[in-house]
Amino acid sequence: MRYSKLSIDELVSRFEKICLEQYDASMSFNNPLYNRTFDSMMAIANELRNRPGDGRGALVSLYGHPNEQVRLKAAIHTLALFPNEACAVLQRLIDDRVQPQAADASGILRAFQERTYIPE
Repeated sequence: MRYSKLSIDELVSRFEKICLEQYDASMSFNNPLYNRTFDSMMAIANELRNRPGDGRGALVSLYGHPNEQVRLKAAIHTLALFPNEACAVLQRLIDDRVQPQAADASGILRAFQERTYIPE
């Protein structure tokens, strides 16, 4: 797919859709589908990062999304830009204890705080 032709709003919408597909894949233990969605999500995140001013900031609009996978991935992909806000989203996911997103949020947050994970 040629993501370079899409607007930032279209990329955010695709990112959201892919996160929802990831959620469905993880809930049904469909690892091949999850892996495909991961590659697409990374391509979108990279396209956003390469936009003037770093378009990943637009993912902040997903912080209040009703789906925990969308919130998780939006926080992870904006951690370098908005660390305080992204960490707050991750902490809320941990506090909500919805698995597996709470475990993922916990691992990312701990690694970020310990500086073993440095977001780009």
